[in-house]
Amino acid sequence: MTDNLTDGLDELARELDRDHVFHSWSAQAQSSGLVVASGRGARVWDHAGREYLDFSSQLVNVNIGHQHPAVVEAIREQAELLTTVAPSTANLARGEAARRIVARAPSGFNKVFFTNGGADANENAIRMARLHTGRDKVLSTYRSYHGNTGAAIVATGDWRRVPNEFARAHVHFFGPYLYRSEFWASNPEEESERAQRHLRRVIEAEGPSSIAAVLLETIPGTAGVLVPPPGYLAGVRELCDRHGIMLILDEVMAGFGRTGRWFAFDGYDVRPDLITFAKGVNSGYVPAGGVVISDEIAATFDERVFPGGLTYSGHPLAMASIVATLDAMASEGIVEHAREIGAESIGPALEDLAERHRVIGEVRGEGVFWALELVADRKTREPLPAVAMGRIKAALVERGLLPFIQDNRIHVVPPCVVTAEEVADAMAIYDDVLATAESGD
Repeated sequence: MTDNLTDGLDELARELDRDHVFHSWSAQAQSSGLVVASGRGARVWDHAGREYLDFSSQLVNVNIGHQHPAVVEAIREQAELLTTVAPSTANLARGEAARRIVARAPSGFNKVFFTNGGADANENAIRMARLHTGRDKVLSTYRSYHGNTGAAIVATGDWRRVPNEFARAHVHFFGPYLYRSEFWASNPEEESERAQRHLRRVIEAEGPSSIAAVLLETIPGTAGVLVPPPGYLAGVRELCDRHGIMLILDEVMAGFGRTGRWFAFDGYDVRPDLITFAKGVNSGYVPAGGVVISDEIAATFDERVFPGGLTYSGHPLAMASIVATLDAMASEGIVEHAREIGAESIGPALEDLAERHRVIGEVRGEGVFWALELVADRKTREPLPAVAMGRIKAALVERGLLPFIQDNRIHVVPPCVVTAEEVADAMAIYDDVLATAESGD
């Protein structure tokens, strides 16, 4: 293609987007103007061929990287065989996908309910917990995001909940976050102990017999990659067990390789009752999510109708993409690579940046799941203002890196297949942009 033609395609994409696409979580007059036309691995291009390192993984979901050939081929083969089928039927692709997912879950999990994404996975997990326990209330943290459906958005703790509070019986509490502790803690052990005590008091005040579930992101993602302190999740499990409360762990963002483990909770000595997933299970190649259900809860619906369903539950194209993704991740050692690249490349490089840039208040994360918390003053920990964050985001894109920016943080979340060379390239861009931000230029 000529330069004029490719530039024209980018402009056409912007024009169509501006005129006809209604965007989520946005004032519609605002548009990034960024066009993504194709990708491969950890990189994407616009129509004119300009290349970007994708250190956002789009919405922290392209774990296997863009355009993995085995997954693309599996979708193509399934499309030629059967493009769609009702969820009430048996289908080999659906069964194979479910079998592979439960193989990664703890013992005592043998059933999967498939959804279209993470929000309706959390929606249905809440429904299952309520029906199983006969209770109503759901407890979740203020620093959380669980999706944009009725109960999931009200379970969410951030600002997006406030204009959407239509669902009933949701209660919020503070989870651990040592850097900005709600509990005056000075070390991880204190933060864990005091956060558990806070939750215990909330449970007691709300009435344990009224609570169906505690819903937690294993590692809160959009809220800041908040790695739980030692013993916290095990302590929550013990509180739930004491009162017959179901523990739902939201692995939508943290699951399937993001932390360098198949499930994030595998590193925290905890077994949930329900596991929600989406994103990394097939890198979003076809919309898919679901709930992995403990045998105890699944048995509740052996003779009792489960009052929920979706037309596209277990859609064949999505199921084929899950099978191919999980097989490729296993055979190519992609989860192990995510763990190693985080420990050997990303983590040390981010710590090095923190030593040289006073604007970085804290580095935290694991695998390919990291956050840089940016501050105007390290001593007071005052967050870097939104205007400054906007300039940083624009500068990163201008230098060829797609960032994930949330509040005063840069989330460093490349695909699990990112190479050490790509990490080095990204770190050089971060370094340059942060130096410019500190100089005020």
